[in-house]
Amino acid sequence: MRRTFVSCYLLLSTLIALGQTPATQDSVTVLKEVLLLEELREKQTTGIVPSQIIGEKIFDNFSPIDAVSAINQIPGVYVLSGALNTNRITIRGIGARTLFGTDKLRMYYNEIPVTNGSGFSTLEAYDLENLSQVEVVKGPKATAFGTNLGGAILLSTKEALGNSSTFSNNTTIGSYGLFKNNLSVRHADKGLSVALNYDYLDTDGYRENNSFQRDGLLLNTNYRIDSKNKIGLLINYIDYTAQIPSSLGITAFNEDPTQAAFTWAASKGFEANKYTLVGIHYEHNFSPRLKNISSVFYTYLDHYEARPFGILDEFTNGFGFRSRFMGTALLGGMETEYSFGAELYKDEYNWEEYANLYADNNGEGSLQGDLFADNKEFRTQLNTFGSFTADLSEKLRLQLGLNVNNTQFDFRDLYNTGDSNQSADRKFRTIALPSVTLNYHFTNYQSVYANVSRGFSNPTVEETLTPAGVINPDIAQETGTNYEVGSQLFLLKNKLHLLLTLYQMDVRNLLVAERIGDDQFVGRNAGRTKHQGLEVAINYRWDLTSMMRITPFVNYTYNRHSFVDFVNGDDDFSGNPLTGVPKHRINSGLQIAFKDRLFWNTTHQYVSSIPLTDSNSLSSDPFHVFNTKWRYEQKLSSVFSLGVSLGINNLFNVRYAQSVLINTQAFGGAEPRYYYPGNNRNFYTGIRLRYTL
Repeated sequence: MRRTFVSCYLLLSTLIALGQTPATQDSVTVLKEVLLLEELREKQTTGIVPSQIIGEKIFDNFSPIDAVSAINQIPGVYVLSGALNTNRITIRGIGARTLFGTDKLRMYYNEIPVTNGSGFSTLEAYDLENLSQVEVVKGPKATAFGTNLGGAILLSTKEALGNSSTFSNNTTIGSYGLFKNNLSVRHADKGLSVALNYDYLDTDGYRENNSFQRDGLLLNTNYRIDSKNKIGLLINYIDYTAQIPSSLGITAFNEDPTQAAFTWAASKGFEANKYTLVGIHYEHNFSPRLKNISSVFYTYLDHYEARPFGILDEFTNGFGFRSRFMGTALLGGMETEYSFGAELYKDEYNWEEYANLYADNNGEGSLQGDLFADNKEFRTQLNTFGSFTADLSEKLRLQLGLNVNNTQFDFRDLYNTGDSNQSADRKFRTIALPSVTLNYHFTNYQSVYANVSRGFSNPTVEETLTPAGVINPDIAQETGTNYEVGSQLFLLKNKLHLLLTLYQMDVRNLLVAERIGDDQFVGRNAGRTKHQGLEVAINYRWDLTSMMRITPFVNYTYNRHSFVDFVNGDDDFSGNPLTGVPKHRINSGLQIAFKDRLFWNTTHQYVSSIPLTDSNSLSSDPFHVFNTKWRYEQKLSSVFSLGVSLGINNLFNVRYAQSVLINTQAFGGAEPRYYYPGNNRNFYTGIRLRYTL
């Protein structure tokens, strides 16, 4: 029944698109502005390696605090969100077994790596309103941006363009006491470009113990010294405090999804974060055929988290450099492109754990008790990379890439002394990870590609430690090989855009989290998985009149992910579908634009059931969620413009799990807690004022 629904949905959408009136050649440009596209043309970031980009016009279709829904438009990418501060990004099933946070991919902010030394990336540290675009490379084929199994996510900030000065303020209010304000000042004049943003966000949240408050400051400035030299400074500062309602058991989820987990409510659990990123980059053009972009950067995270089972007090100092050369050359009369460079990231992770005496605090919540752990870890990761791109014929291009990774951890136990001290280090073997991409263009608007690439994932801090707190010498990196073919077609005078991707990724030394206590886990290598999938994106532009445009789209993801070899004690899960991954996902939508002033956008998300246990004995319920938004933009004068918007999320008030945990166990007679409830029907409205000189 489910397969029939998916097939009929895609067929109907395609037939509707094919039946519409053709249009002009400039439709390709307009489609790029309105809808999600995967582009197989050259990019500054990845050469001919395919990636997908969403930009400001996609972001405008959602609430300014809803980066999750915007990114979920990308086939093959699924963000599970338990709260604004509890997100987990999975790409083609990679990362689905990570219980908290995002790992197994590499994230960059204006080409500065912001993934920490243990492989975790934090989406909530970046305000959606400050981004110009998000580019996603799925699988380990980015080469210059790491070869993690999940891929790479490249965040780019807005910049001032041309010779102008712009002042913009966007205020949003909504359900759950939502108040958000983003103030932006951008200026460009001759060689100087400055963008300064201040963001404030405050919301009580849908659930008990669910408030979130954030202040953010972003400075991005560039100065062109002369025709060959350019220098820039990036500063991003985030200060947020978020309460943690945690996950619920099925009974609590069905009876009252607004409640927090009992122990998290009793302890009034929360986290407080102060995050700073400072980066300086320098660009030098040696000649019209060769340039270099280099950056040095520093990151600091001060994190305090009051959990029922212990209070975590930690800080991380990170620093590094990145240098990349890009050039072109004639080789045997053939025009070629090349790129090579290196990226070094080092950080020092310090963490202490204290007893939480909330049970003895007269209902006042968490109370810090005695210290029971004090640790430090030095983490180093070095990536060297290079790629070579050449035209094998007028229509066929080849790109070869190679990334060489070296990772090491140095763990220091500062709490235990003598024979009980657990200090140790771990150096993973140097690993070479190649990538080969072929791209054939039938015309400028029809192309096919094929890619084979190798990738890896490092274990996290928790996964490298045994239950006794010592580094596990047997834990190994996950490795995998990705095979991928795809095509993109612009049809019906470029009004219809069709994207199709097929892939298979074979992963060895699968890292799994084994629960040893209430919200406490350790990792181990447990076998092999096979990730097979189909990704389809269909976009169409239909101009009803010269003033009215309708733009439907359907993005479909089919996941056939399974354990190839997975034995856990006496249980053999080989052949079972991979835990934590839905088999089907559909993201569809319809945008109606009138005079390019009034926009009405409605989106739909369907997620099929998700296996919650390795035995596949329990699954989440499938769900459909609809969001809609109206937006009106009007120039009031030559320098002033006004924008107003109104949005409704979860239009039909569906009860659903927006995020799930896998393989949870019950402790103290309580139910296992698998579910993070999604928000009920909620509203928001915004007003944006802009002044441009």
